[in-house]
Amino acid sequence: MLAKVRKHILTSIIIGAILYLFMSLYADMDAVFNSFENFGLALIPILLLLSFLNYLTRFFKWHYYLFILGVKISYKDSLLIFMSGLIMSVTPGKFGEVMKSFMVKQITDEPISKTAPVMLVERITDFLSLLFIALIGSYVFGIGEGLVVGTSIFFIFLIIFLSNTKYAYFFFNILSRFKAVNKIIPKIKEAYQSSYIMLKPKPLFLMFLLSLFSWFFECFGFYLILAKFNVQITVLWASFVYAFSTILGSITMLPGGLGVTDGSLTFLLIDNSIDKDIAVASTFIIRIVTLWFAVFVGIVSVLIYQKKYGNIED
Repeated sequence: MLAKVRKHILTSIIIGAILYLFMSLYADMDAVFNSFENFGLALIPILLLLSFLNYLTRFFKWHYYLFILGVKISYKDSLLIFMSGLIMSVTPGKFGEVMKSFMVKQITDEPISKTAPVMLVERITDFLSLLFIALIGSYVFGIGEGLVVGTSIFFIFLIIFLSNTKYAYFFFNILSRFKAVNKIIPKIKEAYQSSYIMLKPKPLFLMFLLSLFSWFFECFGFYLILAKFNVQITVLWASFVYAFSTILGSITMLPGGLGVTDGSLTFLLIDNSIDKDIAVASTFIIRIVTLWFAVFVGIVSVLIYQKKYGNIED
């Protein structure tokens, strides 16, 4: 499993390097370097802290879900597993985060089918919070209304389906007619039951609010970057651009949204009459302190986990 992750990280680094080379050439490389020099390093620790606060608050969502599913695990081990999962930020659609279920099983012996849905519901609540920010921004600024509304409708229907046992078990009955699938129907039902519990109104609403709070840390970090470049924008506009671009990158299922998120951030900045060099530099900085910082935290956490529990079993 980790061998594949190393390949994903290396591939993503190469793609990212090529991407930013072309973006720098497009914006005038000398001008981009001058922008980096003018930005300085004083703000970087604050940006990294904001990103870490995003991870930390999302950890509480992860641990809450394990709690309501009846998984008994210490805060320390739970935190270590969650932070280790950040290494999977550069896997397609973050599907590699299912590694966290293998780690939970290694410690608690809980079945993977019981905890794997946590990653799905984490993504759903992340999307809902980002869509909420984007919906407000698209209404105020008149940008991307169709995409934001369409994506919101998709997730609403997904939640309705997962929250309705009648629809779900009708679907399971159809699947059970196929011999190839029939053997794993019990595990699918167990996974569905976990999703059903986590998507009940109370946990859904509470974790939506927590997700909204956690993602605002990174949105605010993006605002601080632009403010450091003396760009005259509001927190709402910066939050909208960051949320909208993150959504675009996520729905493509590309590793870390590479290319799409970066391109969207840069395009929306330039479209708002921000100089190309500042747009490229701002995009590069926010991606370093969010996506690549997450991967770094994940690598460190995995090393600590393996030292304590041995290799991750898959």
